[in-house]
Amino acid sequence: MKEIVGYALSAFFGFFAIMNPIANTPIFLGLTANDTPEERKRVARKALMLAFALVVVFALLGKLIFSLFGITLPAFQITGGVLVALIGYQMLKGEQSVVHQPCANDPKVSMEAALSIAVTPLAMPILAGPGTIATAMNFASAGSLVDMLVTIVAFAVLCVITYGFFISGERLMSFLGQNGLNVITRIMGLILAVIGVQMLITGVYGAIKMY
Repeated sequence: MKEIVGYALSAFFGFFAIMNPIANTPIFLGLTANDTPEERKRVARKALMLAFALVVVFALLGKLIFSLFGITLPAFQITGGVLVALIGYQMLKGEQSVVHQPCANDPKVSMEAALSIAVTPLAMPILAGPGTIATAMNFASAGSLVDMLVTIVAFAVLCVITYGFFISGERLMSFLGQNGLNVITRIMGLILAVIGVQMLITGVYGAIKMY
């Protein structure tokens, strides 16, 4: 029993260090700065459910998927890095991509645009990025079926905690006001761009080591 508890804590803190809900909360606030509280909650729920689903799939079938499609982790890191850097650059300029731009004249389209952020970049590659997926694959393949289940449960607990961080961020948004949110959006855009470049560098370095 002690071994299982120790393994669960190791998996949880490994995921926590990689996904880092504390650092991701300002990024979430920046990405959803123009959304209503209800839209923000739906974005958070969808992003975390998608991230959880991705981690479960890669924990169970990750090595098979990578092998089947000839995908390497460096390639995944390079692609994710470029995507995150581009979105961060747009946030730095105070802009949203066309895909994420709400439509004031059509509430349904506006909601779809808001929820698209939950898929990219929140669920992938920010929450379930290369580091998170690699961590899930390493923990899940380390031992028995019990270890795999413990890994999945540990990530599920982290998703619940992350949701709490994201939703409590609404109070911060109310306190800062629109001008404060604009500043945070640009700062988080810069940080997001740097994260993307770092992912790109890590991917390129990994690719060079492979070949």
